[in-house]
Amino acid sequence: MIDKIVQSLADAMAGIKDGSTVLIGGFGAVGQPDQLIEALIEQGAKDLTCVANNAGTGRQGLAKLMELGRVRKIICSFPRSQGSVVFEELYRAGKIELEIVPQGTMAERMRAAGAGVPAFFTATSVGTLLAAGKEHREFNGKTYVMEHALKGDVALVEAWEGDRWGNLTYRASGRNFNPVIAMAADLTIAQVMHIRNLGDIVPENVHTPGIFVSRVVRVDRGPQWA
Repeated sequence: MIDKIVQSLADAMAGIKDGSTVLIGGFGAVGQPDQLIEALIEQGAKDLTCVANNAGTGRQGLAKLMELGRVRKIICSFPRSQGSVVFEELYRAGKIELEIVPQGTMAERMRAAGAGVPAFFTATSVGTLLAAGKEHREFNGKTYVMEHALKGDVALVEAWEGDRWGNLTYRASGRNFNPVIAMAADLTIAQVMHIRNLGDIVPENVHTPGIFVSRVVRVDRGPQWA
């Protein structure tokens, strides 16, 4: 019997290795798997490459993981945002590497990884420093730059509900990066507010099929999320 539900956050984090590339869902705080990030902090993996929309806020979650010295490199679209104090401190001190990727390109790089596409061409970033050193090619009189798929060892996603097969539904804007991230890693871990019986999630509401999900853990986020 397929049952991907684990009973604790510690079980969800089991086996994550030092040096892993970790894809983190969410757009800022919306749809971000906060409890999984905290569990990763407790788990202890270090020398991580983290991929996220931004470089953390305040001193919690992703920012806390960086402040503890556990992140070697951050790949994101918005490294500087309101409250990104930890990243700025570390970057100025030369203690963290940064790769800036335009938001649409980052999403497509992860989607490509999930689809088995090794690389693709895009017009985004042509003529800027972000395209330096990358292969350029002309199609129909227009110049494009080649971008490689962005695959993760681990993906941390937040969903509204899931079942024991790993089928997931996201709520409203919490959908954002989570579906493409879930497809793009060897080990995908989902925190969900609700565990549903098998068959209760109707097919058209399955935003991420269970084939892409490795572990599901229920996280109670309080009555405001009920």
